[in-house]
Amino acid sequence: MRTLIAAATLAVSTALGPTAYAAPHPAPTTITSVVTAPAAIDTCALSSLPPEASDTLDLIHSGGPFPYDQDGTVFSNREGILPDESSGYYHEYTVITPGSPDRGARRLVGGGAMTTPEHVYYTSDHYSSFCEVDENS
Repeated sequence: MRTLIAAATLAVSTALGPTAYAAPHPAPTTITSVVTAPAAIDTCALSSLPPEASDTLDLIHSGGPFPYDQDGTVFSNREGILPDESSGYYHEYTVITPGSPDRGARRLVGGGAMTTPEHVYYTSDHYSSFCEVDENS
């Protein structure tokens, strides 16, 4: 019987190679994932934006009144483009688009205090992209 087992082992080893009897590798104990950082947000000079952006920023700093009821409401950052912050950190404001029959696509989004936001972001394409506004240029 021993001879038969040895012959079978030799036949399998020859057919399958040296890994036929390798010990199984243990399953990984941790799962790792790749987390990508959000893309860097470009800076844009206030002077490079449409003049209505300066008007909206003046209204933000003075606390209004704003032309639309939605101005000053919480911006949820569902697109995930802006830095991750707690709920209620961001507020959105309409940048009027002359000739548009509605609010248009242009917005300023302030992060932090309502009238003195730490960061102000501009979007001309309704939240598809942003630049951080440099108010001093």
